[in-house]
Amino acid sequence: MSQELTYEAAYNELQLIAEEIEHEAVSVDVLAEKVKRAAVLIEFCQQKLRATETEVNNIIKQMENNKGTEK
Repeated sequence: MSQELTYEAAYNELQLIAEEIEHEAVSVDVLAEKVKRAAVLIEFCQQKLRATETEVNNIIKQMENNKGTEK
């Protein structure tokens, strides 16, 4: 992929893969390839969510610390 993958793009691709598999639109010949791609996308999304959670928690802590020093 030449452009950077975003969470939204990864999630949308995962949805498409899931739909193809659920509706048996994937041939047996490419099923393993689709499952491997899904695994990569899932890991990417999990990492993005963890990083975002950490960042949000840090911002909240920073806000709480600033609030305490304003008194």
